[in-house]
Order: sequence, then structure tokens, then C-alpha cells
Amino acid sequence: MDTAPLLALAVGAVGVAALARRLGWQAPLLLVLVGFAVSFVPGVPQFAVDGDLLLAVVLPPLLYSASLEVSYADFRALLRPIVQLGVGLVVVTAVVVALVANAAVPGLGLPAALVLGAVVAPPDAVSAAAIGRQLGLPRPVMTVLSGESLINDAASLTFYKVALAAVFGAGGALLGLDAAATATTFGLAVVVGVALGLAIGFLVHLVRVRLDDPVVTSVLGVVVPFTAYLLAEELSGSGVLAVVAAGLYLGHRSPEAGYASRLQEHPLWSSLDLLLQAVVFALIGLQLRYVAEAAEASSRSNWSLAAAALLVLATAVVVRPVFVYAVEGLRRLPRPWRRRRSRSRRPSWRQQAVISWTGMRGVVTLAAAAAVPADFPDRDVLQLLAYAVTIGTLLLQGLSLPWLIRALDVTDPDQARRDAEAEVRLAERATAAALERVAEVEQELVERVGAERAHAVADRIRGPLLARARSMSASVRAEESEDGRRSRRRARTFHRVRQEIIQVQRRVLMEERDAGRLDEEVMRAVLQELDYEEAATAHSWVGRL
Repeated sequence: MDTAPLLALAVGAVGVAALARRLGWQAPLLLVLVGFAVSFVPGVPQFAVDGDLLLAVVLPPLLYSASLEVSYADFRALLRPIVQLGVGLVVVTAVVVALVANAAVPGLGLPAALVLGAVVAPPDAVSAAAIGRQLGLPRPVMTVLSGESLINDAASLTFYKVALAAVFGAGGALLGLDAAATATTFGLAVVVGVALGLAIGFLVHLVRVRLDDPVVTSVLGVVVPFTAYLLAEELSGSGVLAVVAAGLYLGHRSPEAGYASRLQEHPLWSSLDLLLQAVVFALIGLQLRYVAEAAEASSRSNWSLAAAALLVLATAVVVRPVFVYAVEGLRRLPRPWRRRRSRSRRPSWRQQAVISWTGMRGVVTLAAAAAVPADFPDRDVLQLLAYAVTIGTLLLQGLSLPWLIRALDVTDPDQARRDAEAEVRLAERATAAALERVAEVEQELVERVGAERAHAVADRIRGPLLARARSMSASVRAEESEDGRRSRRRARTFHRVRQEIIQVQRRVLMEERDAGRLDEEVMRAVLQELDYEEAATAHSWVGRL
């Protein structure tokens, strides 16, 4: 394919995504709608979508970047609800959707319907997590949503492979699947995927803690998800779980790596995520017209396909809340033999309502639908139904989720305050340990350079440490009084004025360079120092007031 259309696609998709982010709209939905509209413009080529390539190129970095941000401790604490949603709900959704699709689409066949069920089963929590983060969802809810999105792809893709084998193979037992073969395939995928991912994460961590080159470590990080995914798939494991295991391990051990690598890691993955997701949703929008035309050319009527699409969409939406509350109801049943456990980490019923409504489909559904083999029976019908579920859930659940969160008041307004107080406690402990080390160094310097110079050096180090600790403690623990409010207003004023001063300094640098009085390399060195200072100010607790 010519590279010009691909470049135009990438630039246009990023532009539409940027507009959606600026306006606060759902970027995936807008990208699909704009892509669908652009497909009718004369001269726009029909892009050939390789689903296997999408799964191998797009999915690993998206999963890896998400797993780097997930807390391993929180993930482990909420492992049971995460597995229930990420595995149990996926299987239930796939089976129920298959039964409905088999009844709604004459001649589709149960094995083919199971493929459709596996394709539409996994929700994509990226949009839900973005909305929840913006509206202040409690951290346990965010952990459940993020953790579910990390493992549900593995369950759905494994189920997808088994269902494909049932379509092209010799048939099977219940629901067209061989239960023993399914269990064996899934067990092998889990064991191989997790073991390989942890091994790769361990080896990469050993390398990066010994490297003092942030550029090389960043490149190494980019290679990790693709290596883990492809190697695991070659060994009959789950590439998704390999990527997730490597990401969780490396994210948990990231404080041991160099600071420069951590500074580069977040913006790198955020930019890559935006590009990949924008291109995928735009591609699907461009393909939607041709999929609809191909499905229309089949022997089925348009009305029957529309009715089937609505039924499958309704099923995919309804199964999730039914499953969530059924599992919660079973969990609350009295069982005398069960040891009593704390329920503080379990989401409340309002939080469960939000979780049950975060079923928007995304990249995995679109890529898996595109990856259906060309000789698959009723391939166009299956893709049309999958696209209908994706677009329908983005419209129905994606647009109404913010309203639901506000209506149920499922927010945690004190989370920022608790985080700040925890930050103060940590800073106090770290400051105390640092001051002890400063005292030790001071004693060592007394013998080498004399008491006066040693005290001067130690005071220069102690000053900023003590000032920052006092400032954070006073800001966080200020009572809700007029003095406290004045203190916060002064902090905001300081933050704003400091930002303006940095902008003035940056403008002087550019004026001196343009006038020929400052070398470019000197300008860039000073500019980098100003950038670090601005970043530190913007991300400090005072800057977040």
C-alpha cells in the first residue's frame, strides 16, 4: 500500500482525537463516525485491515503501558473480582451472545456464533478509566476496571481461537466446543504466558538497573511488549498475559531504575497509546461502510440484520450488570464454614453499578473482528454485528457513564487530601532519613575539610529538605479556616507567578539565541533546566492545590 494514505490516516486520526480531547468528547466514537463519513468521499482508498497485524502490533503496547500504571499491591488485593470479571464474565458473555446470535441470525451456526461471542466479550476499560479518573472514581473501582482490562483480552482471545478451531475443525461437543481441549488450551496459555512474561520482566530489570543510558532503556522498554507477545504466542502461551505480567513486574520495580528513564517513560507511552488507538478506530470507521455493504449483499434482509444487531447489542449490555450483581449476591450468601473477611476493599453497591455499566467495547473487539479469516462463513455479518456492538456501547454506555457517576455520587472527594497527607508522611520519613545521612557526611567532612566548611555544605543540603517538608506539612494540615484558605490562595498565587517567571526566562533565552548572542547548545542546556523546574513546580503538591 502507498505510504501517503497511511500517513494521511495517522495525521487525520490524531487530529480528530486531539479535537475530541480538547472538547471533552468520546474520541473513539468520534473517530469511528468521522472515518465512516470520510469513506464516502471520492478518491479515499479502501484500507485493507489485517486483524492479525493489529493484534500483534497494536495490542501489546496498549496492554503494556496500562500494566505499567497498575499498582501490583492493589491488583493482588482485588484479584478475585478482577478474575471474576476478566475471565468469568468474558466466558458467560461469549456463550450468551452466541446463543442469542444463533437464534437471531438464521444459518449462522453455533460455532460461528461462539466466535462472535468471543469477539464482543471483552470490554475496553480505556475510555471508562479516563472518564472515571476525570470524575474522581474511588481507587478500588479504578483498580478493578484496569485489572479487568488487562486479563479479559487473554480470556477472550483464547476462547476466540478455540471457537475458530471448532468452525474449521471436526466439530465438538457441548456448544460446538471440546470442553477438555478448551480447558487445556486456556491452562497452557495462562502458565506459559505468565511465566514467560515474568522471566522477560526479570531479565529486562536486571539490564536496566545496570544501564546509565535513558535512551537505550527507553528503546528496551518499547521492545519488551512485542517480544513478550510474539514469543508467548510461538510457545502456545497467551501473549496478552505475557505482556501484562512483564508490565506489572517492571512497573512494580521501576523505582529501582534510573530517574531519567522514568521521566521519559510516561510521555512516551501516552503518545504511543494516543496514536495507536486513534488509527485503529479511524480504520474501523473507514471499513464500516464496506462491511455493511458486504453484509447487505448476503441473502439476509436488512431488517433481519438490524434486528440481530440490536439483540446482540442488548445482550452484551445486559449480561454485564446481571453477572456483576449475581456474583455479588452469591458472595453475600451466609456460609458458616467460610472464614469472615473484611469487606472494606470490595466496591459498594453504587460502585458495582458503575462497574456494571463500563462495558464499552474497543480495540480488541475491532481487531479480533478484522482478524476473522477471509474464508470464514458469514464473515461480513459477524464483523457488522461486532462493529454494531462496539459503536452501540460507545454511544449508550460511553455517553451516559459520566451522568451515572454523578447521579450515584460515586466519587471520592477526599482521595486527593488523603494522597497529600500520605505524601507528607512519606516526605517526613524520607527527610528524617536524609538528615541522618547528612549528619554522617558532615562528620566525615569535618575530618577532611574542617568544621566550618563541613557545616556550610551540610546547611546547604539541609535547608531545601527542611523547607519543603515544612511547606508540605503546613499546606496539607491547614484547617478549613480563613487562615487555611488564605494559605492555599497564596500557594496558588505563588505557583502562577513562578510559572510566569519561567515563561519570561524562556522568552529571554529565545531572544538571545535569535539575536546571535547565545549558542544553540547552551540555550538548550539552560532550557532543559527550566523545563525540569517547571515540571517539578507543576507536579508538586502546591501545584495541585
